[in-house]
Amino acid sequence: MATAAAALGSSCSFTTRISLRWVPEPPEETTDTIVISVGEWFLDLRMDKKSGAIDWAMAGTRIEENPNQTPLKVLFTRELDSLHEIGIVDVGNFSKLPNGDDLESGEMPHPELPGAPMTAFEEVWRELPFREGPEGAKKGMSWILESDDGDLSEVEGEVTVTKTFMGRIWGTYLAFQQTQTHSRQKDEAGAWVVKRNGAEVSARREEWSDKWEEKYVVGPGGSAVPSMQTGFDGEGKGSWRVPGEKVVIQGKSFVVRAFEEIQ
Repeated sequence: MATAAAALGSSCSFTTRISLRWVPEPPEETTDTIVISVGEWFLDLRMDKKSGAIDWAMAGTRIEENPNQTPLKVLFTRELDSLHEIGIVDVGNFSKLPNGDDLESGEMPHPELPGAPMTAFEEVWRELPFREGPEGAKKGMSWILESDDGDLSEVEGEVTVTKTFMGRIWGTYLAFQQTQTHSRQKDEAGAWVVKRNGAEVSARREEWSDKWEEKYVVGPGGSAVPSMQTGFDGEGKGSWRVPGEKVVIQGKSFVVRAFEEIQ
């Protein structure tokens, strides 16, 4: 059965988490979580329901390793991560449940246990309908942008950057910002590698309802995270439509990671 996104002609994904289970504990859901995926890039924001603080925020790539097989094996990289696991590659195995939800299984660090040991987990994900945006019914723009930090691979010593990711699927918008320290050093084999460490993440989630409205604005610099309320000059035009091209927003250069428009 075709997904709602596929029925619209979209290859994007907009999902929420129904439950998390640390095996062998029972499943529960303590967060308000959404994930937007455009092309091979994603933004994932998990807000703790009790505290209203970020449970986990991350952005990076989502690569399907075996798209025609079951379970579907997906590799996730994290270019921004509130749990400071920048550069980590996660593997998730996805299987379809009878009700149409997706069951993801794998292993990841358990942050609530001492030392955050790798622990088996199961997550249930559900596709959400795209929220109507300013373009109107049954059409809209989707994109993901990453701040352009230049080529840091040849820079010795430490470099501090402000890493920003912004993403939109129709009437839903997410944006993250994190100060990161990039340090170029030699590994055990003598090869040069770049180690990345990140500070606290600031985040913004906005939704369209006749205008862009804030749902969450969190973190030490949340108010400074780019907002759809002020709009972005040239959105959806020219270079915006070409992955790999660069656009300028509020005087800062961004790389277009993915773009789609349904008209």
